Amino acid sequence: METVVIIVGAGPAGLATSACLNVLSISNIVFEKDDCSGSLWKKKSYDRLKLHLAKEYCELPHFPYPIDTPTYISKDQFIKYMDDYEVHLNINPWYHQSIESAWYDEIIGKWHVNAKNLVSNEMEEYVSEFLVVATGENAKGFIPNITGLHSYEGEIAHSSEYKNGGPFSDKDVLVVGCGNSGMEIAYDLANYGAKTSIVIENPVHVLTKEMVHLGMFLQRFLPLYLVDGLVTMLAKLRYGDLSKYGIVSPKNGPFYIKHTTNRSPVIDVGTIQAIKNGDIQVLPKILSIDKRKVIFKGGKIYNFDAIIFATGYRSTAKDWLKDDDLLNDDGMPRKPFPGHWKGTNGLYCVGFSRRALPGISKDAQNIAKDIEMTLKLNLKTKGACG
Repeated sequence: METVVIIVGAGPAGLATSACLNVLSISNIVFEKDDCSGSLWKKKSYDRLKLHLAKEYCELPHFPYPIDTPTYISKDQFIKYMDDYEVHLNINPWYHQSIESAWYDEIIGKWHVNAKNLVSNEMEEYVSEFLVVATGENAKGFIPNITGLHSYEGEIAHSSEYKNGGPFSDKDVLVVGCGNSGMEIAYDLANYGAKTSIVIENPVHVLTKEMVHLGMFLQRFLPLYLVDGLVTMLAKLRYGDLSKYGIVSPKNGPFYIKHTTNRSPVIDVGTIQAIKNGDIQVLPKILSIDKRKVIFKGGKIYNFDAIIFATGYRSTAKDWLKDDDLLNDDGMPRKPFPGHWKGTNGLYCVGFSRRALPGISKDAQNIAKDIEMTLKLNLKTKGACG
């Protein structure tokens, strides 16, 4: 079967790209390995999750939120928004399709995509002029290789498997990872009565969602260093000196770090007060694990019933994408932002900029416009030759 554009992945990135192409009347097929769109949101996120950015930064192209939508959106509200988005923009993903390989045919100038139908177990081949990798940065949960981890006798889970703290009530639980997911999971565990500890080994900025919203707004008018200065002053007034609790602030400001490294500040949902109250213990870097014992930098040793790794995700695109110049060996763009999204021979990626939903929306619009321009140029060239 042949189409103009093949999109691999039906998360927000794939949906946004398909929507932008549909608006331009460019035919496309969206392949999804799972049995639903947005599976990371629907199946692999914890119950209390909310979007950390205000709604105006979380819209997908061509479909604004209703006026009565709250400023900060829950997981369930965003899932409904994605489902409505599919209907409104006429997106129809093909589910249960596992992409086994994709390669560019220099002779015919098109992409060959081999997909395994997970229902019939049959292999099917598709051909397209353009290929969009929309599996994103968060395709597979990452657990670091810690000395002795294989010997651990308790429960091990990645944050993508965590739903709520109910099963961990009264248990000793260690959360590894101090990003937004790790901090929020630790808070959730403490609320369910788990004896909670969290590893914080790197400096982090802690802000409220209102501070982040203010900072993003002010960046339109003020230099970054002034915005960072104001926001860090507000954080200091709100939280005081957190170093006494094991949380050290970076030397550079939160928005400077975001712009230069794509690392986001921690948006506090109540975790900091729980740490101050002693409901959550902060621990340094893990050195090794011996059965149920976890040995930390500085010599402290504690036993844990469970370890939850909020240590991020990895791209899996290089498992099936062959001989491309777009992604490196880690499955991330070779080119720096903002030109990261475009490769050669009609190959693109969306959702790899580490800029969350705003980055996805921008990528999708850029890709659709570039495909439209290429098609018009090809048509014009053919007309001239004819």
